[in-house]
Amino acid sequence: MADACAFFRALKPFNLRLTSPVRSSSASPTRHAGGERMIKRAYDALLLDAGGTLLQLAKPVEQTYGEIGRKYGLNMTSTEIKQGFKRAFAAPWPEKLRYQGDGKPFWKLVVSEATGCADDKYFEEVYEYYAKGEAWHLPPGAYDTMSILKDAGVKLAVVSNFDTRLRKLLKDLNVLDLFDAVVISSEVGYEKPDVQIFKTAIDRLNVEAGKAVHVGDDLKADKEGAKSVGIDCWLWGKDVETFSDIQSRILVPQP
Repeated sequence: MADACAFFRALKPFNLRLTSPVRSSSASPTRHAGGERMIKRAYDALLLDAGGTLLQLAKPVEQTYGEIGRKYGLNMTSTEIKQGFKRAFAAPWPEKLRYQGDGKPFWKLVVSEATGCADDKYFEEVYEYYAKGEAWHLPPGAYDTMSILKDAGVKLAVVSNFDTRLRKLLKDLNVLDLFDAVVISSEVGYEKPDVQIFKTAIDRLNVEAGKAVHVGDDLKADKEGAKSVGIDCWLWGKDVETFSDIQSRILVPQP
């Protein structure tokens, strides 16, 4: 639930320049490729939330809903759509999972409640828009950081409350192959903060909870969920603000 809600939050852009790849060990520090300093791997695995952390919207949801909706007679303001979305998303959902399979029943309700437009063609166009990589982007430096961490022996996983569109989105953004595991709530039957979704991730990576760190932007779903199974968590936008921050806290320079 938190992923889909969080992916509508606007996050400020930033610039990031990364160092050359390093190889390191959590057991004993090894030298940087240039031989100038020692690097220690603080964690053996990095788990990443998707929407709102790894995946950023190309433009605000209210803008997209409004632009697509005009051809269907929608005349609400961006503010009205944004407020409607928040109300619709916060409403109780009677099922165990909000995102079952393609998640269409849930998203159809959200779109219609947010905009007042129940046109099936409108919903399908909105839904398909968010199924394409062009609707999203990675935070600056994300790809380079993940590549460096992977080269250093850190295992990578996505742990996300999302529907079945996520794998295609990761592929469209050219990062799917970087991950050793992709754990999606609609596939495993658990949503964060349920401990089972985090346990599934570390089981697939074959790492201990204490050797993994999770990065997400929701206090309850991400931080409290990860902590409940013994996984450290850094809140995106608070504990870490860039992927450079993530890299520097996992690959720690030694004196």
